[in-house]
Amino acid sequence: MSRRAHRVQDSFAYMLHATPWRETSLIVQAFSRDHGCVAMVAKGAKRPFSVLRPVLSAFQPLALSWTGSNEVKTLTRAETAGIRPLMGPSLMSAWYMNELILRLLPREDAHPVLFDAYDMALEQLALGTRASSALRRFEWTLLRETGYGIDAEAPDFDDPAKEPALRRDLRERLAEQLAGRPLSTRQVLLDLQRHLPQ
Repeated sequence: MSRRAHRVQDSFAYMLHATPWRETSLIVQAFSRDHGCVAMVAKGAKRPFSVLRPVLSAFQPLALSWTGSNEVKTLTRAETAGIRPLMGPSLMSAWYMNELILRLLPREDAHPVLFDAYDMALEQLALGTRASSALRRFEWTLLRETGYGIDAEAPDFDDPAKEPALRRDLRERLAEQLAGRPLSTRQVLLDLQRHLPQ
């Protein structure tokens, strides 16, 4: 039985991670609003004059098109869909969110509410909003949308007095889901927070 190639056009997405593949290509892990986490090969993306090379950047909104019926799709087009200028500690916060998504979401399982929370967190980080507020809101949405036990109404993420208890509760819940799989960005982020002002 043959399987027809599935085609997706201009899906709003972010690149979470990319690794070299063969001599000139990349394997890209993307988070799409309508298709969830998708792995795809970006053929020729490492070539100096590739149209994909300047576009495939982490934390930048993208319009991605791909095709394929296997687990790893073929990226056919990528275009920028905006700019999120992240600097300093906000970059580590963004890498932390990417690592959570890659660890906790199954492949090709759409989570549009979580995608919107991720997009909003990146926007807040780019605007210089307190990283802790953006991260708590994202962590809370991640746990709620993936069914890990938060049924309560959303707290006030911008209240500094509530932040320590909220952080402790969310991190405990995340640690349960990540048992035996520690986050590498978490330790780096904690080290940064000790040395840099919020």
